[in-house]
Amino acid sequence: MSSVLYDTPGPRAKARNRMMSVLGVLAVAGLITLSIVRLANTGQLAPEMWGIFQYSGIIEGIADGIVRTLQAFVLAGILSLVLAAVLAVARLSDHWPVRWFAMAFIELFRAVPLLITIFVIWVGFLTDQPMWALVLGLTVYNGSVQAEVLRAGILAVPKGQVEAAYALGMSKTQVMVTIQIPQAVRAMLPAVISQLVVTLKDTSLGFIIVYEELLQAGTLLARNTIVNGDNPYVTVILVIGAIYIAMCMALSALATWIERRGRRARTGIEVAKAAPVLEAGDVTQPD
Repeated sequence: MSSVLYDTPGPRAKARNRMMSVLGVLAVAGLITLSIVRLANTGQLAPEMWGIFQYSGIIEGIADGIVRTLQAFVLAGILSLVLAAVLAVARLSDHWPVRWFAMAFIELFRAVPLLITIFVIWVGFLTDQPMWALVLGLTVYNGSVQAEVLRAGILAVPKGQVEAAYALGMSKTQVMVTIQIPQAVRAMLPAVISQLVVTLKDTSLGFIIVYEELLQAGTLLARNTIVNGDNPYVTVILVIGAIYIAMCMALSALATWIERRGRRARTGIEVAKAAPVLEAGDVTQPD
């Protein structure tokens, strides 16, 4: 079946697509095999390299890195959501200086690479506080992104609800706080959680400012450990990567659970029963 965007492939096109798929899979498998062989030849996959994870010092170092990563993530996540709410409301303000300031702030920090933002904050203001430099960098960048997500959610709220609220005498602040923002957060929750997952992964940028988060802690452990005359960088990076994946999957699972609970949640507002529909013969003519 053809559509406007593409034509249904014929027998030759299907055969060509199958051949390209097989070649692609073989190419990826070949690269993975080559990498494994090279790592095995250099001794990075030797059993002794994995044996380092039975030492308490290694485990404590990785655990401390996880704690510091989660600490930076929680602070940056909370502050970015607060900043996003403020910026989203400011973008919808009736006062043009406020609206333009919010727009300039969002566009500036969305355009500047996050690594540069973190580095400038660290070098310029918080050289002795790398954690707060990382947190503030993550906050201004992710807050700017989340603000546009929340603004889209606010604009998606049906205008009839807003007009009804104004008709009841509610102020704009009351309408925004009690009607628009709660519905925007609920509607945009998957996108908000996705951006929080990005925030969690971006905590690894603390490596560049020597904040001892998980990646920095793992690198230090690998640098200070010698096994068979070599540093176990590969095994440590593989373990740290698996920990990052586990944390992101846990956050995604939490988001799914919250979304399902939100769908089942009752609003507490009872809908009035509709009146019975009158038939033409039910209408009583006046005497």
